[in-house]
Amino acid sequence: MNATFSEIADALRGAERILVASHHRPDADALGSTIAFTLWLRELGKEVTAWNQDGVLGKFVYLPRHDLVSTPPASVHAFDLVVALDNSLKDRLGTVVDAIAPGAKWLNIDHHASNDRYGDVNYVDPTAPATGQIVYEFFRDQGIAISPDMAVNLYAAISTDTGSFQYAGTDARTFAAAAALVEAGVEVAPVSQSMYESHPRRRLELLRHVLNVAKFTCDGHVASAALSLATVQELGVLAEDTEGIIDDLRAVAEVVAAVFFEELPEGRVRVSARSKDPRVNVCKVCQQFGGGGHPLASGARVKGALEEVEKNFLEAVSHEIRNRN
Repeated sequence: MNATFSEIADALRGAERILVASHHRPDADALGSTIAFTLWLRELGKEVTAWNQDGVLGKFVYLPRHDLVSTPPASVHAFDLVVALDNSLKDRLGTVVDAIAPGAKWLNIDHHASNDRYGDVNYVDPTAPATGQIVYEFFRDQGIAISPDMAVNLYAAISTDTGSFQYAGTDARTFAAAAALVEAGVEVAPVSQSMYESHPRRRLELLRHVLNVAKFTCDGHVASAALSLATVQELGVLAEDTEGIIDDLRAVAEVVAAVFFEELPEGRVRVSARSKDPRVNVCKVCQQFGGGGHPLASGARVKGALEEVEKNFLEAVSHEIRNRN
């Protein structure tokens, strides 16, 4: 059972030392939700800290007050309450968990269907297209004034996690939230330019490489591409540059599912999977490999060689497509 918004507010108001955190390799939903929540808690006079294992990636410096988010220290710190946002599994917080002293209560607010409800207080809404949507609705329910800085962060969270209001789950509720955030101070054109039209040139070089190596399997219904560590070093690619690359694979008309494989150090592969058909649940596939997410957008970090993981995962996706009803 989900907690009510009133119960969440009571838990927050009853705590003094609060940590707000989100998943490693954060996207705009994770960071925007974190920053907006942190700004509100500071207005309440709380002693609030915001951590992310990877901090704020360069592509997100347009988010107002991004300086509030830092990487966790090597030492352990005590908190009354940990607020985990946009984080389906506790270990996805990475090194953040290691810096939290025992005894803290956990508040888990998320929109991933694969969330295992690890909090003492949980609010998981898979119908929400972004965690930023849930945070906005919490603020609205509790009569919390949304400042322009909070509004930009929540708008970025919702816009990016809906693919600029294109993905499944985007509905009147989503547009109502966006409209309210614009009324609260979002200037759509400059924010959108920062989100979608400010990529570094190296990302274009990465896209060129991905399109050159793209494969089409399962009778053309699966598009995939793999990025090796050697290519990462050759192109000078940063982790943040791969975000959204998979969308170009998915955009092919005949493609039902797209998969992007990224070789990581220490013998692991980061897998991102997307589906255009509700009958092809990529979350189900990713869970077979220790990951999770949404039915149409999921991921996993898989131990193994790049070629091996690529082969096994594509076989699983193809099986899902061939057996769709």
